[in-house]
Amino acid sequence: MNPVEDHLDLGLQIVFIGFNPSLRSGEAGHHYANPRNNFWRILYRSGLTPRLYDASEDGELLKLGYGFTNIVARPTRGAEDITREEYNQGRELLRTKLMKYRPQIACFVGKGVYTEFSRRAQADWGFQEALEPVVDGVREFVAPSSSGLVRMPMDEIVGIYRRLNESVRERSDL
Repeated sequence: MNPVEDHLDLGLQIVFIGFNPSLRSGEAGHHYANPRNNFWRILYRSGLTPRLYDASEDGELLKLGYGFTNIVARPTRGAEDITREEYNQGRELLRTKLMKYRPQIACFVGKGVYTEFSRRAQADWGFQEALEPVVDGVREFVAPSSSGLVRMPMDEIVGIYRRLNESVRERSDL
């Protein structure tokens, strides 16, 4: 199994944060590589990317100002296979990464990812403006999981990611 390396750099607009890589991503060595995962289609349909990217091009999104990481690095069949200890360690590692790289926005790909990181019981879709961010200066955005198992209609998911795109575009116009 290949490691799925983080794609992080200083000055990023968005860092997308998942639970952990799927087994397929672990085999491929790229983020969101499972063909049943809708991540790349969602980014394109929401306007966050100018074209449909493939998982093998995940590192190319650094040029667009987007990075990737996970709360837990170990690939598993599902998030239910992540241990409490892995979450505890991952939470601290993720906080350290966000403090070091200081992206404008940390986009949590799934409410569960955000609640595990923030230790908050619940979250709404979108920016978590009413709450203090876990890392000062990094805006937190909660988006639906892109897993093919999610039962939310695709147009609704894309609409939430479109709000993220609109915010990024507004800030780049300033």
